[in-house]
Amino acid sequence: MSDLAGTITALFEQGSSAPRDAARDAFVRLRTELAAGRVRAAEPDPASPTGWRVNVWVKQGILLGFRFGDNVDMGVGKGRWPFFDKDTMPLKAFDAAAGVRIVPGGSSVREGAYLGSGVICMPPMYINIGAYVGEGTLVDSHALVGSCAQIGRKVHLSAAAQVGGVIEPVGAMPVIIEDDVLVGGNCGIYEGAIVRRRAVLASGTIITGSTPLYDLPNSRIIKPEPGQPLVVPEGAVVVPGARAVTVGAGKEWGLSLATPVIVKYRDEKTDARTELERWIR
Repeated sequence: MSDLAGTITALFEQGSSAPRDAARDAFVRLRTELAAGRVRAAEPDPASPTGWRVNVWVKQGILLGFRFGDNVDMGVGKGRWPFFDKDTMPLKAFDAAAGVRIVPGGSSVREGAYLGSGVICMPPMYINIGAYVGEGTLVDSHALVGSCAQIGRKVHLSAAAQVGGVIEPVGAMPVIIEDDVLVGGNCGIYEGAIVRRRAVLASGTIITGSTPLYDLPNSRIIKPEPGQPLVVPEGAVVVPGARAVTVGAGKEWGLSLATPVIVKYRDEKTDARTELERWIR
């Protein structure tokens, strides 16, 4: 892939003056590799402080696809259901051999996203370009997997869960959700936050890249290291919480700020509750 990476980097650095046909061709090649899971916007890296590294050239290539794509009619039913988008960004085509279940009802997956065998898509949900969704993951109704987000194996994204995407800046870490994580309904994970394997986010929990995370079992406050995103520890059970405002008028008014709280780490009782979804597979 080094040749493709070098080509994309050189074209990206030329900006709008890059040769149009060459840019489109490089993007299509990248899109094919992303769709097959052979290339990822971010990937595990034991040498990194977070255990993950960003592949900047991949996001540069996706931006080429947007810049040099033409806005075209992508409507369904001869105009009865109109859509307009870049011609470089078609919907992903599936067949039964892929082993992916897409339940009828209005879901969309952009080409250039990877879905492993056994993934279940409940309607309506959306998976954007550059996203990676590992084997056996469930993406429930109204859930979003944003551009370049990395979702592990056997993850449960519950109804209305929002996994933020990022293409720009190209060096920014996308959201990472590792294997066997349960993300409750109406949760939001944004700004390149990393959720380690087997963590559980209770319904309504909001995690951002700069969110302080209050760890009650260990009597500590987890904050991002300089230049790094927030990392939710392995097996943490996180619920929505609040912390009092202690300065200025906020103290006088009795205000509080929303904050995620680790109330415990996974145990047999937690595992039993999260195993229930096996019956639908």
